[in-house]
Amino acid sequence: MGLRLASLGLLTALGLALSGTVKASAGDAAREPARVVVAFDRERIEPVIAEGVAERASGREVAANDPVRIASISKLVMALAALRLAEEGVVDLDADVSDYLGWKLRAPGFPDAPVTLTQILSHRAGLRDAGGYIIPLGESLREKLADPASWHADAPPGEAPFAYANLGSPLVASVLEAASGERYDALLERLVFARLGIEACVNWTRCSPERIARAVALYRDTGEPARDFPGDLPPDCAIPVAEGAACDLSDYVPGTNASVFSPQGGVRIGMVDLARIGQALVGGGKGLVSAQSLAAMLGSARPGVEGQAFFCGYGLGVQAIETPGRTCLDDLFGDGAVRFGHPGEAYGLRAGLWFDPESGRGLAYFLTAIPPRTGAEGTSGFDRREIALVQRAMRLLEERGRRPR
Repeated sequence: MGLRLASLGLLTALGLALSGTVKASAGDAAREPARVVVAFDRERIEPVIAEGVAERASGREVAANDPVRIASISKLVMALAALRLAEEGVVDLDADVSDYLGWKLRAPGFPDAPVTLTQILSHRAGLRDAGGYIIPLGESLREKLADPASWHADAPPGEAPFAYANLGSPLVASVLEAASGERYDALLERLVFARLGIEACVNWTRCSPERIARAVALYRDTGEPARDFPGDLPPDCAIPVAEGAACDLSDYVPGTNASVFSPQGGVRIGMVDLARIGQALVGGGKGLVSAQSLAAMLGSARPGVEGQAFFCGYGLGVQAIETPGRTCLDDLFGDGAVRFGHPGEAYGLRAGLWFDPESGRGLAYFLTAIPPRTGAEGTSGFDRREIALVQRAMRLLEERGRRPR
């Protein structure tokens, strides 16, 4: 019988002193990549696993709330900000984004088809990553989106088949900036992070020096440093910058190119704080979005996505996994419960925020130094080490007396 998260005990310390949290010995930690799992329900948050080194040169052991680049889970955070601005009447998710950008955005060959935030957040706007999706400071978002390689050629936005595209995120973030007049990093702070009392940021732009000092460095499976190692952190430049451009956001105009904040994957947050976002979502959106907005978000991921092997259920910045009746490579928990959330994969990291709105329970986790996807993993789009970590955490929870409901 599959395992299911049940009532969780709140630990008295969620930082370096993690009573009951499984940690490697000092000798093992010096050799092991960082891995963290944090469980949550509607009332409590409990670190389950925190082991390995956050940064190899110093040998600093990882703690449960050390901030890490969560890759594409950032898209879920972006979607929550968009829903909140829609509730405030600042944006209309179904309006032509050209109305906010101040210039006409159209897919080549489809001059009469508007592009909307709903389409982009759901990866149905016809955008493609073939032409690249990183637009550094000093380059033009508008020019990138004029490239035919950035679009599906055979159908207009809204009718184009689902295609997971990172390029949509800089566009969404730029629209939110243009509509609100606020920089994307400030928007996330106001609309998401501050509401929950957590310290997180994008590309380190609004994190304190103390928080940055706790950064989890990302390493590839070869051992090569990939991101957020010493020398890749502030005061060194931590945003994408075009050759010859200054690493200076003082003159940045909101709405022109929010790609500099890496909205597709650049959120830095600890797993305890990420669990707080999950906790708000299993609590009906409390503190973040209305119950109505949350229901629309989760409902958008329930219809099946035709032709997809992994993203079989995907809507407004959220994915549904292990949905009955679908043949899909998304088996992670294996306990029969449908969960919502988002995966993350980049720079040797695998991560996830997954929650069951019925039971009100979920996990936030990451692991590092994972080999790149080969396409031959067979039974799941999740890495086998990722699955093993989640299953291990579930067993530990059961051993602590967390019985199925």
